[in-house]
Amino acid sequence: MSIFLYDFVIRALLGAVFTGLAAPAVGTYLVQRRLALMGDGIGHIAVTGVALGLLTGTAPLLTAVIVSVAGAVALEVIRGRTSTSGDVALALLFYGGIAGGVMLTGLAGEGANVLQRYLFGSITSISAGEVWLTLALAAVVLFVAVGLSPQLFGVAQDEEFAQVSGLDARVYNLLVAVMAAVTVTVAMRTVGLLLVSALMVIPVATAQQVTRGFRTTLFAAMAIGTFASLAGVLVSAFVEVAPGATIVLIALAGFVAAYPVGLLLRRRRRARMPFLEMADGLDGVVPVHGHTAVPEDHEHQHGPACGHAAVEHGDHVDYVHDGHRHAVHGGHYDEH
Repeated sequence: MSIFLYDFVIRALLGAVFTGLAAPAVGTYLVQRRLALMGDGIGHIAVTGVALGLLTGTAPLLTAVIVSVAGAVALEVIRGRTSTSGDVALALLFYGGIAGGVMLTGLAGEGANVLQRYLFGSITSISAGEVWLTLALAAVVLFVAVGLSPQLFGVAQDEEFAQVSGLDARVYNLLVAVMAAVTVTVAMRTVGLLLVSALMVIPVATAQQVTRGFRTTLFAAMAIGTFASLAGVLVSAFVEVAPGATIVLIALAGFVAAYPVGLLLRRRRRARMPFLEMADGLDGVVPVHGHTAVPEDHEHQHGPACGHAAVEHGDHVDYVHDGHRHAVHGGHYDEH
């Protein structure tokens, strides 16, 4: 009999697909903001949420979402309104979260082994209700991560410029933190709270080896994460190994395979343009003399009546568009 006829395998595959899509989507913004370890910090505080669910007899997934979101918001407040650095704030989440989880689990009369399926994942035991909640939360995360990608990228790339351009950086930073918290709880039954950060970061690092633009990296990371998640579940279905660890190891294998390809591609680009360095940004841009030239077939023709904010810049005017300032320069646009 095929393993795909079993309900628990179908539930595991559905959970893997949505987790593989959502985790790298949020991880792309975290990597861009140099907060790759944020998923680890939220994962640790989610342990307190799971333990709180065990103590109160509530669904651990639901309490983990609530506690993780509260922890993510606290992290942004600490980073934005105090002199405490992001690293210290993450450390506070690490230690406080895991300690609170262990204490509450003891108060609930449960042993540490109960937490293991949340710490390291147990996707084959996921219930139908947990699958539906996972799908709903992951769909919301994907809608926001893709739908607001220009704004989120602008804030992640240059927070000060985003503020000048009219974007409320604090709101978008909080939004990314909340998405990260939701994604951590979504992925805790797939790869586990201790490994979820790997699924948020490794596919992004792999995609960056072979892509140049932000949007390309975003979608490539989502594809890599989905493949690694599905492959990990399938391998664990035939071989008695932990699905979460298998998913992460497959993702790591993808990075190892992509790294030499990325080196070759970068050497070829430098050979074609030896005096230029490629800049991180949106697709279809090439740096020219310290700026970024957008080809003549630019989708939008900027001008006084185009509807975009105008910013005086020396002897010319820049127009703010998709988190960048565009200026007409001959037959192309410069991005500053």
